[in-house]
Amino acid sequence: MKLFEFKPKLVSCLKNYSKETFMADLMAGIIVGIVALPLAIAFGIASGVSPEKGIITAIIAGFIISLLGGSKVQIGGPTGAFIVIIYGIIQQYGEAGLIVATLMAGVLLVLLGVFKLGAVIKFIPYPIIVGFTSGIAVTIFTTQIADIFGLSFGDEKVPGDFVGKWLIYFRHFDTINWWNTIVSIVSIIIIAITPKFSKKIPGSLIAIIVVTIAVYLMKTFGGIDCIQTIGDRFTIKSELPDAVVPALDWEAIRELFPVAITIAVLGAIESLLSATVADGVIGDRHDSNTELIAQGAANIIAPLFGGIPATGAIARTMTNINNGGKTPIAGIIHAVVLLLILLFLMPLAQYIPMACLAGVLVIVSYNMSGWRVFRALLKNPKSDVTVLLITFFLTVIFDLTVAIEVGLVIACVLFMKRVMETTKISVITDEIDPNKESDIAVHEENLMIPKGIEVYEINGPYFFGIATKFEETMTQLGDRPKVRIIRMRKVPFIDSTGIHNLTTLCEMSQKEKTTVILSGVNENVHNVLEKAGFYELLGKENICPNINVALEKAKDIMIVGTDTIVLIPDTIPITFEAPIPKAIPIKPPIKLITTASIKNCVTITLYVAPKALRTPISRVRSVTDTSMMFIIPMPPTTREIAATAPR
Repeated sequence: MKLFEFKPKLVSCLKNYSKETFMADLMAGIIVGIVALPLAIAFGIASGVSPEKGIITAIIAGFIISLLGGSKVQIGGPTGAFIVIIYGIIQQYGEAGLIVATLMAGVLLVLLGVFKLGAVIKFIPYPIIVGFTSGIAVTIFTTQIADIFGLSFGDEKVPGDFVGKWLIYFRHFDTINWWNTIVSIVSIIIIAITPKFSKKIPGSLIAIIVVTIAVYLMKTFGGIDCIQTIGDRFTIKSELPDAVVPALDWEAIRELFPVAITIAVLGAIESLLSATVADGVIGDRHDSNTELIAQGAANIIAPLFGGIPATGAIARTMTNINNGGKTPIAGIIHAVVLLLILLFLMPLAQYIPMACLAGVLVIVSYNMSGWRVFRALLKNPKSDVTVLLITFFLTVIFDLTVAIEVGLVIACVLFMKRVMETTKISVITDEIDPNKESDIAVHEENLMIPKGIEVYEINGPYFFGIATKFEETMTQLGDRPKVRIIRMRKVPFIDSTGIHNLTTLCEMSQKEKTTVILSGVNENVHNVLEKAGFYELLGKENICPNINVALEKAKDIMIVGTDTIVLIPDTIPITFEAPIPKAIPIKPPIKLITTASIKNCVTITLYVAPKALRTPISRVRSVTDTSMMFIIPMPPTTREIAATAPR
């Protein structure tokens, strides 16, 4: 198997590329570029950087993700999910720390793709994804309160945490600017009603154009100059900056590594989720590992030019699909459109009201919250609800890094608990009904379990969470059977703890002179036990393919280990020499052990010198130097004696 496979979708799409496909990509790319403009500006400002850095991220990351990505229609760029993380990093480490963290996240994403771990990301529990996504939505909404109401804090700095923000909001709510509030409300209304009369032109773009013109006219002709704009807060540069490699030191890398993991995980989740949604719409299948490599490359290159973390954007990807985008060329055109806007139209962005951008982000946070899904998950099992609520509140109150780490740990613990609850260990001491072994009626007679033999059946994985449960079951029984049969036909895997407990069981059983037999071990578990050297302790002869063979083996062990003396009437003539000291020389002297009477036959073991034996035999079962085992026809007069023989 190849370790490294990198197959950008652009390469395969260009093989049969046509003029018609290009025209479709061109129109879609232009529209997506226009849609991405207000979002890129809003995400940049909300993250704590200048507006052009949001656009630079959309240009560079969007271009690289389309050029190298594993999806035909994925559109990359800054997203709302990163706002909380970026803002927190800048507050604590500055923009230099953001660049280092983004670079490390990019490297991690590339490694995830190179080692084909794209599918692993999909195993993150859904309640965790919904929990932190909804938490991010609440946090984004919280960051926009000041701009929505035009609050003034004087020289007091706005805290980075959720509770601190709301405390300062309440303290300064008397400074509300109602013109800002009106601008925000109007912007939200325009965005909300636009889809009713226009499917292609985004409501956010219409809101920004209409509200910006209105505010400009009010300021110029109405004397209303209390509405703050982008130009009042930022100095906008209409150019691509030069690449700058940040100074790296071990201390910064060590401190920022947990944050980089969060950026990488969040970027991987959102990009692959977006690509999966797109696959369902266009009927294609993305390459998750190639997509992760492209995401990593974008997050390595974009921060060198001042960009922020980027990933696949679901809203822009769906806009691309809905407007006819067919190949990654549409994503490349979208990046070119944004570049042209940055170079030639960016000075106009200084007139955009901050309250209007706040309205745009309120809609983004509402759509991101997924409150209907959140409400539906509250009806699920308690374990899922626990993970959902803990992840949500940790995201809101603390930060996303803590939320994802704790959420994953809790999800793993609850999953193991659920597996432990579903894994059953049963003890069978009387008989086994073959008709209950499968969903097909086999109409076979029940398998009788002789006295001194116990059958344990493990139904589920034998791992560290269940290993002690097996020991507890045996402790509760408290007996010491001659043979223990452990049925493992329904054990899909076994881990080191399971092997250790199984080894301990065998060692203890050997001290108690109890033989352990494994039955129905599947190939995977068999290989693991063999590599661990377990069979050297147990003995390969005690590994049986099914319960029938295991029971026969157990009966043989029971026979050999018995010292009972039983007399057989003269109707069965036997002459032999008895070398075993414990054998009592009677006439006819016989050392007989019987485990069960089968119809008119009895299974016996005779300790004899083989050549001295003279008896009618129906079938020889086994021969050694000191013993022979037979099934001997039993005359009617002996049935009563055989029935009372030791079991």
